[in-house]
Amino acid sequence: MQPYDKFLDLALIIIFAKIFGIIARKLKAPQVVGEIVAGLIIGPAVLGWVQASDFLARMAEIGVVLLMFSAGLETNLRQLARSGLVATLIACFGVAVPMAGGTALYMAYYGVNSFSGDGFHEAIFIGCIMTATSVGITVESLREMGFLRGRVGTTILSAAIIDDVIGIIVLTFVLGLKDESISAMTTMRNTVLFFACAFLLGYVCYRLFRKYDSMHPHTRRIPIAGLALCLLIAYSAEKFFGIADITGAFVAGIILCNIRDSKYIAEKMDINSYMLFGPVFFASIGIKTSINTMSWSLLGFSVLFVIVAMITKILGCGAMARMCRFKWNESLKIGCGMMTRGEVALIISRKGLDAGLMHDDYFAAVILLIIVSSLVTPIALKLCFHRWPDPECMAPEEGGLSETAADAPAEAK
Repeated sequence: MQPYDKFLDLALIIIFAKIFGIIARKLKAPQVVGEIVAGLIIGPAVLGWVQASDFLARMAEIGVVLLMFSAGLETNLRQLARSGLVATLIACFGVAVPMAGGTALYMAYYGVNSFSGDGFHEAIFIGCIMTATSVGITVESLREMGFLRGRVGTTILSAAIIDDVIGIIVLTFVLGLKDESISAMTTMRNTVLFFACAFLLGYVCYRLFRKYDSMHPHTRRIPIAGLALCLLIAYSAEKFFGIADITGAFVAGIILCNIRDSKYIAEKMDINSYMLFGPVFFASIGIKTSINTMSWSLLGFSVLFVIVAMITKILGCGAMARMCRFKWNESLKIGCGMMTRGEVALIISRKGLDAGLMHDDYFAAVILLIIVSSLVTPIALKLCFHRWPDPECMAPEEGGLSETAADAPAEAK
């Protein structure tokens, strides 16, 4: 491969990713689904125009860091504080039940009956993939029906954000378990130490950024400094604590999410992600996915993976919502709203692949989950709300989302 061939690869990825992303949106599916399909088509699975390479892997790594930084920037801490204990409990069960279900599925399907070794680590990681929630499809569906501002809609938004925070922490711990030279207690200690340091240093950085932002508002120096902070924390997380770089990037976004120009920083990050790094990351998932070698066994696992992932989200979130005194039909709505998967599941999968916790064949199962959940969730929500309308939001919303609702939770996904 010649050095200049990488420019052709990038051109093909950008063109096809955008074309299929537009097609996906026309079909009411997430744009990332189209970008993944584009990678499948131009990759070895179909046309073979673009091959996986170290260059694309490095570009994808930058893309995933920027995505997690943007997710942190668009997190609304005030919304999380208002949601209180109920959303946190729903999110915890929405992580715990799918993780247990995914682990049990892998162990039962492949006969992993040992509580040590690589097989068990792989089983736990499969469960970890199921913890992710991507609520963007849910938000759009609720907004169109006029039920986003109700108690159920607000709970889904808040729980989904907390769900991703917990999922990243779980991913950090699971990745630490892979290194057999490090004990579980050491992994837990490093995780706690990282978040303690991030809290202390993050507060200092937040004060400095807020002061500088007040002196020089809406200048391009703010996003540049924010990006530098993101990369430094991502590096420090891996280098000094053994924590995933995406965790550091997400924390950097959380640190800056409450400064006045946080949206301005996010907009500048989105330019890089939308034009180059995002398409490369999602298309690289498709490029690395091998469907030519898919066996009947892997196909059967993929189907069960989708079923278990969706059912466990409904059971976990719905059961806790019921225990928190939601009506049973409201609990069903919350469970259905939380079962979509998206970019966070792909990010977790990619980190597991890099760490040797997952074979790239399993990307097919993750992609199938994203596609199916993105199609099923809006249908399930419409059926639920048609059968049991939310009395708090009987009149459809006029003028779209309110400023508060549109600001963080919907965009954070």
